[in-house]
Amino acid sequence: MQTKKQAGFTLIELMIVVAIVAILAAVAIPAYQDYIKRSKVAEIAAAAGACKTSVSEYYATAGGWASVASAHGCSSVATTNGSFSSVSSAGVITFASSIPNAGGNFVLTPVMTGTDISGWNCSASTIAAEYLPANCR
Repeated sequence: MQTKKQAGFTLIELMIVVAIVAILAAVAIPAYQDYIKRSKVAEIAAAAGACKTSVSEYYATAGGWASVASAHGCSSVATTNGSFSSVSSAGVITFASSIPNAGGNFVLTPVMTGTDISGWNCSASTIAAEYLPANCR
């Protein structure tokens, strides 16, 4: 009498594999969602960077801030995740975010050294700090 050799996985082995996959998914999905929000905020920061260049150039050539925000030359074309809001009379650039659960404003404030712009600060942004670029946290 010949016996047939069993091949394949047992039920307990399959259940262990399913449990491991479920644990990995439970950790990975929230991390991925945060990553997506950070990348969308990075897009807004890049759009604000283009406006930052225009405002800096205007300040350097005119020797001061414009009384009308549109004179600074920032594009009013909205991005996928936000849109240009304003440039204040002190050069503060504001972009409104349209990202669900991470909304707010991305704000760039010029750092003045004497009469020159020495850098930009984005700490006044109202977007949650965990989604802001590293230099804004």
